[in-house]
Amino acid sequence: QVQLVESGGGLVQDGGSLRLSCAASGRTFGIVTMAWFRQAPGKERDFVAANWRTGRASYADSVKGRFTISRDNAQNTVYLQMNSLKPEDTAVYYCAASAYYRTSGQTSGEFESWGQGTQVTVSS
Repeated sequence: QVQLVESGGGLVQDGGSLRLSCAASGRTFGIVTMAWFRQAPGKERDFVAANWRTGRASYADSVKGRFTISRDNAQNTVYLQMNSLKPEDTAVYYCAASAYYRTSGQTSGEFESWGQGTQVTVSS
């Protein structure tokens, strides 16, 4: 069992930056794929970025060039650096983890463990 706790959300102005963190505990040695998803009010949960233990990373087109996912395996933590934030980035951001090498890593059904979410609000 893996527990995930996100932090770092908050209110920021258009064009600002935030750094989200997701700390994993429990059976962390088994984590292979980690990802960030987000869900805006009234919308589905969408993929944002994924990171594999191999160092591979992928991003949603809407965040490419603005967001960076990184991982500290020693600290069992994954980060999401968000720059040039826009009002449309406003959502609850969720961290996800899988014990398997998920080829896509872009669908919520691929992940077994989820955090509780952290709110990100970007004001215009």
